[in-house]
Amino acid sequence: MRLLVGLGNPGAEYAFNRHNIGFLAVDAIAERYRFSPWRARFQGVVAEGFVNGMKVLALKPGTYMNLSGQAVGEAMRFFKIQPEDVIVVYDEIEILPGKVKAKKGGGSAGHNGIKSIDAHIGSEYWRVRLGVGRPDSKDGVSDHVLQNFAKGDVLWLGKLLDAVGEALPWMLAGKDGKFTSQVALLTQPPREKNPEKKTPEENPEKKTPEKKSADPTSGEPTETK
Repeated sequence: MRLLVGLGNPGAEYAFNRHNIGFLAVDAIAERYRFSPWRARFQGVVAEGFVNGMKVLALKPGTYMNLSGQAVGEAMRFFKIQPEDVIVVYDEIEILPGKVKAKKGGGSAGHNGIKSIDAHIGSEYWRVRLGVGRPDSKDGVSDHVLQNFAKGDVLWLGKLLDAVGEALPWMLAGKDGKFTSQVALLTQPPREKNPEKKTPEENPEKKTPEKKSADPTSGEPTETK
């Protein structure tokens, strides 16, 4: 069994924030693989299902971002899940929008949700970091992640969420390199087709060679128009 955690803040006012991309990703995964309906449990909401035969419990903590570890720890203790069977999906400002990185273990890089989880279960769990980009000003980080995605973000965001869902079986198997490679492949822009070579057009003014016919009196050919 795998515990798949999407990070975000509960409430309609936060639903489309950059900080909630983890919630959005887990929602898309639950829909793709037809998980059970969401229900309240473990200080959040959960949905269950199977991905390529692997049982997965999806969790969206309802504790607000800074206390995410409470919900994760409670679910782990109930099901006796080990950290290496936990996958946490969240936003990352140090990664370009639409890109993804994955790894096991590591630091929090200042992310409050990850800090909370580290405090409750340690750091040896899988992390899937979804890029939302960094604001121009360092002082604007909080405002940046708590703002809604811009209209121009919708296209890459949809592609990214679809790709993460499609490549998820690799992540569940602990193949983070295969996972990120497939996501990159699925989200790359389409290649431009080579323009078809045009056949040189015939010159409409090209004259047709004049036909010649024989003069019966001279035996020599004569020109006719």
